[in-house]
Amino acid sequence: MSSTPPRPAARARRLPRRLSQLYVGLALYGASSAFLVRAGLGLDPWDVFHQGLAERLGWSIGTVSVAVGALVLLLWVPLRQRPGLGTVSNVFAVGLSMDATLAVLPDVHGLVPQAALLTAGIVLNGVATGLYISAAFGPGPRDGLMTGLHRRTGRSVRLVRTGIELTVLAAGFLLGGTAGVGTIAYALAIGPLSQLFLKVFALPEPVEPPKTEAEGEAEAEAASTEGVLPRVAAS
Repeated sequence: MSSTPPRPAARARRLPRRLSQLYVGLALYGASSAFLVRAGLGLDPWDVFHQGLAERLGWSIGTVSVAVGALVLLLWVPLRQRPGLGTVSNVFAVGLSMDATLAVLPDVHGLVPQAALLTAGIVLNGVATGLYISAAFGPGPRDGLMTGLHRRTGRSVRLVRTGIELTVLAAGFLLGGTAGVGTIAYALAIGPLSQLFLKVFALPEPVEPPKTEAEGEAEAEAASTEGVLPRVAAS
């Protein structure tokens, strides 16, 4: 039996929570990236690239993140990817949140405080990922690049993701970005953390209100003709 998609009224009731998850998640994602920067033990591959470019251009790392996100989004065109609200919001919100957090978060010194800040940043990044992806407003520009290349090349998601991450990591390191033990810790931990928090923040199935008599009759009539019209058209 095929499941009936939620009616517009049910979808509308979920919209405030979805929007809240999207923007809280994106804000926390930027904040978590700032934690990794201040920890000074190594960034995730894309932020190594952003930091390296920021060093060369004299821009803030958040501004570079916004610019790179916009450029990556242009690569969606030949890949025939369609951006959503979450995609466009990701381009701007993460970089702005990152710069705002860096403006108030001081540098830390000493291995123990650095390790604590690194751990907090990685965990917070997993929380943020679970929040904004569960909102289902579309992937970020970098994730969309991965899925687009996967679909166009036929290569596995794992191979495409690894290739992209290694490329930006190498480029960022050559530009002067910070790669280190934190980069390895992030790579090992972010998958399991994201999977955990995707379950934690998954949206509950909407409870449908009772159908009116007219809606019930219309649904019954549609069910009675299901599978008949295609056979007639093919005859």
